[in-house]
Amino acid sequence: MAFAPSPIPSRTQFVLEAIKHGILTGGLSPGQALVETELAARFGVSKTPVREALKTLAGTGLVVMSQFKGVTVRTVDAGMAHEVYEVRLLLEPEALRRSLARHASLDAARDALFRADEAVDQAERSLANREFHRELYLSCGNPLLTRMLDEVRDQAALVSTVAWAADPSWDREADEHREILRLALAGDAAGAALALHDHIASFVQRAFPEGDQK
Repeated sequence: MAFAPSPIPSRTQFVLEAIKHGILTGGLSPGQALVETELAARFGVSKTPVREALKTLAGTGLVVMSQFKGVTVRTVDAGMAHEVYEVRLLLEPEALRRSLARHASLDAARDALFRADEAVDQAERSLANREFHRELYLSCGNPLLTRMLDEVRDQAALVSTVAWAADPSWDREADEHREILRLALAGDAAGAALALHDHIASFVQRAFPEGDQK
């Protein structure tokens, strides 16, 4: 008999999404302590859903649990950034090629790009940019490939949040997104994949030069 995983209770899901949103939009800074009692009071819940949410976030790599320091938002350095982006470089362009080979619709990616251009703050723009990238690989036809990219998606967003705080290079990346989409819409799968690869590689190299790695 197959057993389906138990769904996350609604209070835990609420707390999880709220903390994740705070991390990925810069409201919670890398290295910041996440104290169960404080979070429980903030969200009006008991410590149990907070504890479960933090465990889930630790599994995604957004927070770190330490016996001595407690729970903190994960810090970002050059080594961590290059590890995460190396996975993206290996998988994301190939997933885009496969999506285009399947003649996937790019309407959702175009809509996400429009929302990023029209965003009124960094949080909204960051979320739209993340959605743009996901829509490029979502229809690749390989569920495992999609899950692998989804698994590094939050960590990549954390890297971006830290990088943008130091150098808000929104306009350059928006131009690169438009070029990727233009090539994809033109049916140039190889060109779009190369543009995506260069976009990912240049971002992490600008934000975290390899000479800074420890």
